[in-house]
Amino acid sequence: MKGSQSGQSHTPRRRHLNKVQSRKTTSIKNDDGYALSPAPGLFPGLAEREQLENFLTRELARANQRVAGGSVVPTQDFAAFKQELAGFDFEAPRPLKPLLSWTIAQMEQGIVHVNHPRYFGLFNPAPTFPAQSADRIVASFNPQLATSTTSPAAVEIEAHVIRAVAKRAGLTGTAAGHFTSSGSEANSTALICALTKLNPQFGSDGARSFRGAPVFYVSRECHLAWFKIAHQAGIGRSAVRLIATDGSGRMSTTALAEALKNDLAARRVPFMIVATAGTTNAGMVDPLLECAELARAHQLWYHVDAAWGGALIASDRLRHALEGIEQADSMTIDAHKWFATTMNCGMFIVKDPSILSSAFQVSTAFMPSNLAHLDPYVTTVQWSRRFLGLRLFLSLAAAGWVGYAHHVERSVALADLLKTKLVKRAWKVVNSSPLAVLCFTAPPGCSELRTIARGVLASGRAWIAPTVFEGNDVLRACVTHGETGREDVDELIRTLLACARRTGNERLLA
Repeated sequence: MKGSQSGQSHTPRRRHLNKVQSRKTTSIKNDDGYALSPAPGLFPGLAEREQLENFLTRELARANQRVAGGSVVPTQDFAAFKQELAGFDFEAPRPLKPLLSWTIAQMEQGIVHVNHPRYFGLFNPAPTFPAQSADRIVASFNPQLATSTTSPAAVEIEAHVIRAVAKRAGLTGTAAGHFTSSGSEANSTALICALTKLNPQFGSDGARSFRGAPVFYVSRECHLAWFKIAHQAGIGRSAVRLIATDGSGRMSTTALAEALKNDLAARRVPFMIVATAGTTNAGMVDPLLECAELARAHQLWYHVDAAWGGALIASDRLRHALEGIEQADSMTIDAHKWFATTMNCGMFIVKDPSILSSAFQVSTAFMPSNLAHLDPYVTTVQWSRRFLGLRLFLSLAAAGWVGYAHHVERSVALADLLKTKLVKRAWKVVNSSPLAVLCFTAPPGCSELRTIARGVLASGRAWIAPTVFEGNDVLRACVTHGETGREDVDELIRTLLACARRTGNERLLA
């Protein structure tokens, strides 16, 4: 770039860029004395932007290297940080370069690092490099995805990716959908679609349009955002029916059938069955085929919440664990989970997309009307929205399904390796998940499990979480980071053993 700036030859584009650069130093005022030139702190010239972008790229790479060799948990003196933060009164401008350095330092010291290879916590792993690149591109162009009139290329890229994921999941024909801010938004969309499909009057009259109280069914091991969703939809939290599990963390279809029978006898209105493909606590997959059969028998909407387990569709070797997902009326898959994009990248996929326009249609004079294409603002709960899907598009295009198969298969293999090492040392793995997550307990005579977890976090060497599985306290380790290796599994084992040790229990250190 430096060579091209100093050259004597200028293309028309270069002359335009030189004009952009000159705006930084040109002070233009109108007759009233108001500045007409761009605010330099917000819109620096081209040369300064390039310098800052190169600096940012370099510093982020160095910070990520330090993170990988440092603590997984925050190391920040939070009182000192708050005092320093209070000094930002925003009265006078500050140079951006030291601000960038300051911000990177706060991120490096002040958050749990999901991008650390020994983060064995929830399933929000380090993002792929193509996804990170997508964020920078989108931030630069900042397209508005409410309508295809203003962002036709971006809208079509997202639609193309959704169709590809739907096809891979086994939803053939006209299946479509859209990207969402999260799995919760996608699940909320499913609930709205199910209510609208069962009773078109729901759109105008809400819950009072039903002849009885509407209810729906999820496993007691589901993500409890369903309570928020029911509250927001106006059907009330009591509409959520938490169904007992079968003792292994999967929804009991016997208990589900009994709940349906009882609600029908009480003149309530069942409208949806939700099966979870990858429970939060233990990565269990509900019996998808049996749930589909019950939904068909009662003419209910069938939704599969595959927020993180849905990534198994990438692997021909592992996707059998999701058999039955292709019978869903709709599904949720989060790209920011096991597909490893940056955060805020959910997906809602629906077998019959016409229901979306029924649920979210709106007409207004200030928005363009594109009859040839169903715009996102009339088919989704959102209006203004960021170009989310480029993250998965670039990742899929760069790696292909074969690359993502490798990604999920190696995660499962590393989880199996961790299981082998734990069992060898007399620890007990209590879940049997097809996903890369283990729930386990320590041998008799060890410290209490939550004490062990606190010790692991205090060490900064790894991140795990205590949780509850089938009514019992357990420790959970999720292996979804794309660059976690055998040495990281070994370090987790060493840290667990050190935190679990008690005097006289030396065999645990073997």
